[in-house]
Amino acid sequence: MPTDQTDAPVLPATAGRQDVQRDVAGYGAVALHALRVAGAWALRVAAVVRPTGWVVVSIAAAMWVAGLWWGWREIILAAVILTVVIALSALFLIGRSSYDVELDLSRTRVVVGEKAHGALLLRNTGARAILPSRVVLPVGSGRGVFGVGRMAPGEEAEELFTIPTLRRQVLSVGPVSIVRGDPFGLFERTDSRNEPVELYVHPKTTMLVGQSLGHIRDLEGLTSTVIARDDIAFHALTEYQPGDDLRHVHWRSTARTGTMMMRTYEETRRSHFVLGLSTASAEYASPDEFELAVSTVGSVGVRALQDAFAVDLRTPEADTEPPNSRRLLDSLSAVTGTRARDGGVGDLGQRISADLPLASVVVIVCGGRVTTAQLREACARIPHGARCLVIMTSEGAEPALRRIGDADVVTIGTLDDLAPTVRRVLS
Repeated sequence: MPTDQTDAPVLPATAGRQDVQRDVAGYGAVALHALRVAGAWALRVAAVVRPTGWVVVSIAAAMWVAGLWWGWREIILAAVILTVVIALSALFLIGRSSYDVELDLSRTRVVVGEKAHGALLLRNTGARAILPSRVVLPVGSGRGVFGVGRMAPGEEAEELFTIPTLRRQVLSVGPVSIVRGDPFGLFERTDSRNEPVELYVHPKTTMLVGQSLGHIRDLEGLTSTVIARDDIAFHALTEYQPGDDLRHVHWRSTARTGTMMMRTYEETRRSHFVLGLSTASAEYASPDEFELAVSTVGSVGVRALQDAFAVDLRTPEADTEPPNSRRLLDSLSAVTGTRARDGGVGDLGQRISADLPLASVVVIVCGGRVTTAQLREACARIPHGARCLVIMTSEGAEPALRRIGDADVVTIGTLDDLAPTVRRVLS
């Protein structure tokens, strides 16, 4: 008995499932892309809406809902007015600000109390006029705002400014921002330009005129202009003097001249100078006393660098080896006081002993509240053979000099006391 047969091919069930999965995956990718675009657009919108704008938009939306729900024409009219205001305010954000902004500081390093002067130069590099806008210049935690009028293509404008420096610090000036907004303060768009510039406010210092704080002969040190009879840096030949070491006779010159000639050398000195600053707030009676300590470190460090010492600055926050006076004062500009039990004079002496055992001169600066026992403990930890000088800053105190162990301890009440007091130590 014949059976019915069809000639049409039978598609497997798996093919239909694959098509469905492919369609779902395509729809999912489209939906994900749409969400990303919508999210990015929402973030851009949220970035330009100020708090006042959110309040006005919320009030307008509430008025639309209430007016349409209850049929109040007055509320609908108010909603229309607010919507028009919002739309007109948003028009002020259209377009780009083709400003070319240049930030120029006359000096990037000033002494505390001085004023830093600078200028903002703006150019309209576009082909169209730029509507009035505001230029914002952040300075530390504050900011300066400059109003810029309408600028024609190619027009330039210069804004001068002055930064007062009331305390020692490192100020970040910039980046400059171009702010465009509406008259009602609903929307605001900010366009940042340039990189911030660091302004270093250095501590006050005083000149230490006189001899160096000390040195130690060392064959691995730096050569000086002092002539020695026994060293490694050859200088010249001189005639024999009674007491000269015969090991340094230059026999060839002696045979040629008939006079005993001796080698002389340039004296080499170990010139590792360590500056330690205690930053424990409990050791200082006031912030001004701490500032006096920072100024003292700066004054002594500048003098040491002028004497060609290799200077090591030790504070609890950082350990630096400034190559010149400018870098030293830059480091001191960022120094701040620490908590009561951190960064004390005892810890400072221990760190210097552990990290710098070959130091030749160690100067420790601390506050007037440090006790004699604390000083004795800190000085006992100083590397053996190093000359130790402790400078205590006590605001309003009379200059004083004393000895604790092998260390000279001086007390100063003002920065002007530093030079004559140190001169007494060296005399």
